[in-house]
Amino acid sequence: MKKYACLLLFALLLNGCDDGDLTPEIIDFSDPSIKIQNCTDTYELLYKLKNQESLLLQMPENTLKNEVGEQVFDINNTTFKLVYRAYDGPVATANICDAIRPSTPNTTNEWYALGGKITISTKTVTNLNQTDNSTRITAYAHTITITGITYSKPAGDQVQQEIVFGTFETDATDLNLTFTEAPKQCPVSKQIYTYNSGNMTSLTIDNIDSGLIVNEATPVGQPRTGLINAPTSNSVTYTVYGGFINDAYFCNTTAPTTPTIKETWKGVNGVADKSGIIEVTTTTLGNAFKHVIVLKNVELTNGNASFNLGNGFVFGELITTNN
Repeated sequence: MKKYACLLLFALLLNGCDDGDLTPEIIDFSDPSIKIQNCTDTYELLYKLKNQESLLLQMPENTLKNEVGEQVFDINNTTFKLVYRAYDGPVATANICDAIRPSTPNTTNEWYALGGKITISTKTVTNLNQTDNSTRITAYAHTITITGITYSKPAGDQVQQEIVFGTFETDATDLNLTFTEAPKQCPVSKQIYTYNSGNMTSLTIDNIDSGLIVNEATPVGQPRTGLINAPTSNSVTYTVYGGFINDAYFCNTTAPTTPTIKETWKGVNGVADKSGIIEVTTTTLGNAFKHVIVLKNVELTNGNASFNLGNGFVFGELITTNN
């Protein structure tokens, strides 16, 4: 009898040492070598792959905005979903994105997040040109963190406090500063504008100082200068449009409603001998005058994003006459 009692006690001790489903399983995709990938350019599905595991984040189309700031969303299993999957073999992109997916590997485990918060913090990625000290925004970096996650598992719900999903970059494709049209000046408003119809972008100077564009040659090495002082004078604006533009778009009393404006970047007000400077050099051109307009250390901003045109960005050559 004593022998059987000892065996029973030993069995109970063994069972007590086996935590089973009480032992938390932590999802960990934090290795920097595990990159976030996407299936489409609308970024509705982001995912990470690790040998025989995947972590999928589904969001509405274009949730990742090229705007500096922070967005917070609730996981609701409809528009915002987080899914973890385990497989019986190595998983690849085709298993996630292809319309007709490979038959292997098979999913052996799948957890859906029942709740949690998705935080997306977005910053610009800029490139410095050391020759002219200009900067350009090359991408937007979206750092995604998920907190307070509750998973639905076959053995019961499980909580994980945080997953650093990682940082995913989207291209800043609209910011093209090559302008194909020579600058022109509106007869009434005196706005000076240049644009690129192919890229659907423009660069304008509004309320320009009357003393900057004068039909008189400037002395050698002595250009006329003025500071950006928006909106009062010398307001510099870079605009990205949603459609084709031409000369007819400009010089209107009322701004046209089409094409739509996608982005507006405003020049920061200048500081004497330092930044936000408009420089004009005028020479004679037969019976006309050529005004070379240069923007020096002009910073353009849109919300919390900004970039610098550099030491000497050539706006272009404006031709005027005395007529």
